[in-house]
Amino acid sequence: MPERATRPRTRTTAAALTALSCVGVAALAGCGSDGTEGGVSRNAPAATRGASPSPSPTPTPDWNPRPGSVAAVGDSITRGFDACSVLADCPEVSWATGSDDAVRSLAVRLLGPSKAADRSWNHAVSGSRMVQLPEQMALAAKERPELVTVMTGANDACRDSVRLMTPVADFRASFEASMRQLRAGAPKAQVYVSSVPDLKRLWSTGRVNELGKKIWQLGICQSMLADADDLGPAAVARRDAVRERVVAYNGVLRDVCAKDRYCRYDGGAVFDFRFTGTQLSKWDWFHPSRDGQARLAEIAYRNITASQPPA
Repeated sequence: MPERATRPRTRTTAAALTALSCVGVAALAGCGSDGTEGGVSRNAPAATRGASPSPSPTPTPDWNPRPGSVAAVGDSITRGFDACSVLADCPEVSWATGSDDAVRSLAVRLLGPSKAADRSWNHAVSGSRMVQLPEQMALAAKERPELVTVMTGANDACRDSVRLMTPVADFRASFEASMRQLRAGAPKAQVYVSSVPDLKRLWSTGRVNELGKKIWQLGICQSMLADADDLGPAAVARRDAVRERVVAYNGVLRDVCAKDRYCRYDGGAVFDFRFTGTQLSKWDWFHPSRDGQARLAEIAYRNITASQPPA
């Protein structure tokens, strides 16, 4: 999920938030089973009496629904930004690798709490875009994980203007480079790719909160959130353009993933998920809250442990 467009605004943002502290807002509280480490068994060739050549091994699925380690890459969503305190990462509530009991992250659900602490790694960076993903993938590959989770792309659409959004061709090239980078160091690591959230739906949900809209004015995702109450033709066209770009990004994630035998796309599950006010940060009404992070963990766990990939 996107942050402010540039980091130099942090002091200004913090000061403005102090001034906004007098504005009341109701804190919305947010918030499976533990898995065990396991691998896909390889069946030995069946013996055939009197046959001279050995028969071929019985085919087995490439996807292991119980990976024994997890590395996460992506942006501020995976870092738990704004879920615990204002304008700060909170990786302990990350949907992918967090340790928070209320979230029960993907790593905890797959490995159990003790193994997750030693066998999961979070290389996501708040504010990052797809062009930064190859570097994160290189770090993830060094861990030799059995599963890598990917959630990125929102910041490519969340820019100061529609004109500055990452072109779809560049988005594709960076994602393809990311997959090559991973395969160079971890050729058989499984990859679970989450779709980019529907930013227009987040605008529609969050705009009912006055404090949230004031924080949006400080620089969060201006391509979508600027002039939040403007429903004129130009504003509508701008938001539609952002949503269309997100849809295109998700098409890239789906298509590139489909070319890799160890990759599974979420089928648009995160894009389709309808975040409620309870599932959004009580500070910015845009990033997931603890409860929102828990919902993302549920989606990922369900898709990763399913016998078949999402439609």
